[in-house]
Amino acid sequence: MESDYEHLVQHLQQDQYRTYANHLETIIKPIPDSDRTGDLDPCVFETLTTNHSSDDEQDVAFNLEAARAGMGWPNQDQTTTEIETESLLIPSEDGDIPVRLYRPHQTEAVPAILFFHGGGFFGGTLETVENPCKLLAERANAVVISVDYRLAPEHPFPTGLDDCYHAFEWVYDNASELNILKDRIGVAGDSAGGNLATACCLMEQERGEGRICYQALVYPVVNLGSIPKDDFEWTLDAYDISNHHDLIRGVVLALADTDSFFNDLYLQGKTDVTHPLVSPLFADDVSGLPPTLIVTAEYDYLRLEGEAYARKLARASVPTRLIQYRGMDHAFMDKLGDYPQAEDCMNEIALGLKELTK
Repeated sequence: MESDYEHLVQHLQQDQYRTYANHLETIIKPIPDSDRTGDLDPCVFETLTTNHSSDDEQDVAFNLEAARAGMGWPNQDQTTTEIETESLLIPSEDGDIPVRLYRPHQTEAVPAILFFHGGGFFGGTLETVENPCKLLAERANAVVISVDYRLAPEHPFPTGLDDCYHAFEWVYDNASELNILKDRIGVAGDSAGGNLATACCLMEQERGEGRICYQALVYPVVNLGSIPKDDFEWTLDAYDISNHHDLIRGVVLALADTDSFFNDLYLQGKTDVTHPLVSPLFADDVSGLPPTLIVTAEYDYLRLEGEAYARKLARASVPTRLIQYRGMDHAFMDKLGDYPQAEDCMNEIALGLKELTK
């Protein structure tokens, strides 16, 4: 018998609508079990009103370890087939890079996706994203390589990004041994990890390479300072809030870095916040980037910059698809097994890779 959760996952696939303007396809996914607009998804509302222990942004500056420990969510394994898991160390002159490989049961070579976890550049672990990565491996029929890059403040920019790019190069160079299709390697990540994923693509472009075939960016950080730009200016007025006004405003503003804490932690005054590998929205030329999926949450502070980046890519003739999950807040992907949108998100990333490999 089909569970309510499975029904909602199916509903998200079926009850959606698309708009197409200025070369950009946008897919809107309404709340699957509510007709209300301008409101939180019932799952998000329940989570926010029954969990009061999460640190607010003011606490992060004073207790970094507590902030790290409080990240993530006890998500669930939604796979229905066996996914082989293997831990490896990628050799590097700077110190070996731990990665975790998730491989579907296949004998022939398959595509691959490198996944970079979120966590504000200072937190996050491979464990947090293990179940999403396993599900992605299953649904995409691809090897997923989750990268344990080094974190700020101990390792400020560009150390973590260099780890991610080095991991990609190693996977590319060792594709045959890994039984991976060399011309079907993509990158993906959530939040800060989405920043690192698209920054890797910009590094490829800078080097005149085109070896990354696909990027999937889940509520990515692409404008670290929220600096106004031609096609971007952050405003709360852009959010449709009809119910639970104070709660939703608090949710949206939770990631507003008004005191430049994340900026200072990650960059430590050594790099300008508008550097394109820090804030990809400021890249002069994105025309060489691979086909892109950008996923946003309706009530996420990062939504507006993600949408602006999608428009920027589409204007540069990069095949770009934008998905917005109505009623969701930041980090919903972590809640796989509780939020049907998390599973649907993995399905959409997998679909994007599969469409490239047809």
